[in-house]
Amino acid sequence: MVVLATKLYVEGDARERALDSLRSLVGNQIDDLDVEFELGVRHDDFPSVTIEGDDATVARNVLREEFGEIVPDLEVGETYVGTLESWDDAGFVLDAGQAVRIPTDELGLGPGSATQIRERYGLVQHVPLQFVYGGEDDTGADGNDATPSRLADAERDRLYEWTRGAGRLNVNSGTRAEVRATLNRAGHAQDYVTVERLGLLEQSVICTEDTDPPGLLASVGEYLPAELRCVVP
Repeated sequence: MVVLATKLYVEGDARERALDSLRSLVGNQIDDLDVEFELGVRHDDFPSVTIEGDDATVARNVLREEFGEIVPDLEVGETYVGTLESWDDAGFVLDAGQAVRIPTDELGLGPGSATQIRERYGLVQHVPLQFVYGGEDDTGADGNDATPSRLADAERDRLYEWTRGAGRLNVNSGTRAEVRATLNRAGHAQDYVTVERLGLLEQSVICTEDTDPPGLLASVGEYLPAELRCVVP
């Protein structure tokens, strides 16, 4: 079984649509392999995929690469994926099956408090982020003189790249197809290049060079029951 590092936190019909979307995403990733899979959701909203068949090991590795994996135990110095659950001026708290605090100084994303950094990079709640585990829990202590956890270098590079492009509008609580459909219905089909999937329900709308991300947010915000954050170059 693989527990995917993306959360399914919506309810009702939206939850069913999200499950259908995830089922299709998983199927597309491992469709060419000799496996069968069953999709479930844990009590903490992380999806689990049970896989059987001759290519089960390969399929699990494919899903780990694509989504990241929630594991029972974290090893110091290893890289994992957690979802952004909360933040304050002192840092981020990621959910990686357990709470992992990333102090502001370990974000590596420039000056300002963690709250200011979240705004600057348009980070919506629940977005998956790569981190290197330092051994501390969310209180900052485990009795072993552990070093702090930090954002992974690859994650820092990815977020820096966001600020060098044409601009983005980041959204949570919707699948990629739902966000695209909303943009098109609202008359913005020509105002974005693509919708990049960050997690199952976290998307990044990559704007065209002539599109103002705050203006796009103001225009589509009433149509999207979600948290929206802009990345402005």
